Amino acid sequence: MKKIRVGIIGVGNIGTAHAYSIYDGKIEGLELSALCDVDEKRLDSLRLEFPNIPLFKSSDELISSGICDAVVIATPHYFHVPISRVALENNLDVLCEKPLGVYTKGIKELFSLADKNGRVFSAMLNQRANKLFKKARELITTGKIGKIKRSVWIITNWYRTEAYYSSGKWRGTWQGEGGGVLMNQAPHNLDLWQWLCGMPRSIYAICNSGKYHDIEVEDEATIFAEYENGATGVFITSTGDYDGTNRLEIIGECGKLVLEKGTLTFTSFSCSERELCSGKTDSIEEAVEIIEDEEYNGHRVILQNFANAILNGEELIAPASEAINELMICNLSYLSSWKGEKIELPINEDEYLNQLEERIKSSVAKNSKGENSFGKTYLNRWQTNW
Repeated sequence: MKKIRVGIIGVGNIGTAHAYSIYDGKIEGLELSALCDVDEKRLDSLRLEFPNIPLFKSSDELISSGICDAVVIATPHYFHVPISRVALENNLDVLCEKPLGVYTKGIKELFSLADKNGRVFSAMLNQRANKLFKKARELITTGKIGKIKRSVWIITNWYRTEAYYSSGKWRGTWQGEGGGVLMNQAPHNLDLWQWLCGMPRSIYAICNSGKYHDIEVEDEATIFAEYENGATGVFITSTGDYDGTNRLEIIGECGKLVLEKGTLTFTSFSCSERELCSGKTDSIEEAVEIIEDEEYNGHRVILQNFANAILNGEELIAPASEAINELMICNLSYLSSWKGEKIELPINEDEYLNQLEERIKSSVAKNSKGENSFGKTYLNRWQTNW
């Protein structure tokens, strides 16, 4: 079987996890061929962890080396777009960590570039591999809950201490991350929200910066969304609630979905609620189906799907062209909060970028205590307790 030679660009916590998945042969069809990190100390460690794997300090050098067919990008957020562009220009397939970028302007050009060069361009939206969300999407797309009326997602179990934000000088800053909980912790949730309910027509948001932590960006956000069909949605997230809640409820005219504590509860109605309301029927019978979560490794699912897409044309679970949607909601929410008004889609990309750049000008890097300064608390912080 042909092996795809893969380089990992950015070998921090999650980049290392991806590297080991490939290095240990967990992903059929992928072969680890190179690693890249700008930190000299990290490179010294990588020499011991991954003997015989070529190391690079520059992403450009890795991309132009000729020893990679594809790259996985796991760098800080601002580097995702420029590195993706160089890789696609050099005819490499690309799997990029979330978020796809910090702002939407310029990202669509990457999709055209990927199509022009015939490259696979995927995003690490690994929660799409979760059994419960796949089932929820199936029930919605097949019309089992009818027309969606409302969605409410309380996702506040992204709790972080001050030590977390002090672990890297880029954390919690506009210059380093380009945003807070919506940009860093909740992109998967924003993606799943639009994956299930569709893209909204307008957004009104309140994003509170530094409410619970000594940071520049938001650690609490509440989003109110309106949809073309008249449905509404509310999304509440925070890194300051201990121990937090994770509950998603989607109400339709013919049923209801509730995801909480590793369980999807599907309540179906014998007829539309509209018929009961209008008097066409006297009662509705309810049937309840409970689906339990199961253990899975979403990162490996996406890696395997990436390999399969390159080797045999398998449909991508998370194409990069869809990953822009959650970033759009994130950017819209910031712009709405900054302006104090409801924002209609599509976003004014120039206005957003201008406002972001103003915040970057006054952004100050944190005094970092190092990635490992906060102990074992967040070793699995990218794993979400649904």
